[in-house]
Amino acid sequence: MSGDDACAPVRVVVGVSGSLGSVTALSRAAAEARRRDAELWPVLVWEPPGGELATRRSPASVLLVDEWRRMARQRLLDVLEEVFGDAGPGTPVNGLVVRGTPGLSLVEVADREDDVLVVGAGRRGWHRAFSGRVARYCLSHAHCPVLAVPPSPLEETLASAHRRNSWHLPLDSRQLS
Repeated sequence: MSGDDACAPVRVVVGVSGSLGSVTALSRAAAEARRRDAELWPVLVWEPPGGELATRRSPASVLLVDEWRRMARQRLLDVLEEVFGDAGPGTPVNGLVVRGTPGLSLVEVADREDDVLVVGAGRRGWHRAFSGRVARYCLSHAHCPVLAVPPSPLEETLASAHRRNSWHLPLDSRQLS
């Protein structure tokens, strides 16, 4: 830790993608930032469609990078507006848009020992093998405390309704309460 970090404000860094899991993590991170009297750092990490290799292969994609960056910035603003509205999170916010891979980028942003990194833990059950990669990466590589937020119960209810719709099964609305 450098001397500059000693007087820097405490930060709660949170990965935001717009998914229901990341929205749950963002809400939890805001509560944690208020509790610690810290700054909230929502981070949206983006990669070009097809990945970095595809971008280097196509000369046309170079022209689209600014547009993709603008779209990522707008997505972050939209998520913050949806979650907090005009009232805001009740703590200073420093939104950040980063080009890279999610796990590595979040760990690089949350680089201070007194930071707290908040990530969505992914879905439960057999889906976890495929959905919790970012959280697992952060838990194994971060040099600060990591808070892995479990999915909202609403997420499983919505996933169940989606599965029923996909299979054209009848849905009893009383099950959604």
